[in-house]
Amino acid sequence: MPEGVLRKAMQVMPHVKLMHAYGMTEAAPIVTLLDPRYTTLDGPFAGRLKSCGQVALGCEVKVVDADRKEVPRGTAGELAIRGANIMKGYWNKPAETAAVLENGWYYSGDGATMDDEGFVYIVDRLKDMIISGGENVYSAEVENAISLMPGVGEVAVIGVPDERWGERVHAIIVAKPGVALNAEQVMEHCRKQIAGYKCPRSVDFRTTPLPLSGAGKVLKRELREPYWKGFSKAVN
Repeated sequence: MPEGVLRKAMQVMPHVKLMHAYGMTEAAPIVTLLDPRYTTLDGPFAGRLKSCGQVALGCEVKVVDADRKEVPRGTAGELAIRGANIMKGYWNKPAETAAVLENGWYYSGDGATMDDEGFVYIVDRLKDMIISGGENVYSAEVENAISLMPGVGEVAVIGVPDERWGERVHAIIVAKPGVALNAEQVMEHCRKQIAGYKCPRSVDFRTTPLPLSGAGKVLKRELREPYWKGFSKAVN
């Protein structure tokens, strides 16, 4: 959940205990849970708000590099999960199964970091990572920053082709009803939240909701399509 949405939920439902979770169908579905005591802005547990929690009972998790070797804590990589809850495979899809299951570990395709106390932070779908000027930019981090801006209703961040940078960070925003926003306001807001190279270099505004899958996830492939017409692949 974007931090802006979570903070709003805490504001309008101050007496509700919120538990952040992470999982997927392949894990039936829970992998990590964030105890409600960490969903706070104050006190000794403040700072965990962006985490999706620690590993659930019966699961193991690790963060690995491109060679599926575990990386040091705090380093971004792919989240892998092992446990009795993990699927046996995709029905009648042996190639797809072999691509994600190895030695009992399920390789999720989700980018994540894990701190020394085992708190997991999801940074992006690996396929949604933007490489701009040789730097890795996780779209979820940029979306999280923009979600904190007053007047933003929905936001998606994608990589679009750029002659100088290879790809540039591009934001697509749906403003809240009656709110007028411009690109410079968004960029200025981001410069106060995240490193300069992660900030959007271009912004589009739309009045219709972002396209969603049946599970409520933004269809970024659909958003990227107009920008990558004429390219043989959606990386640059």
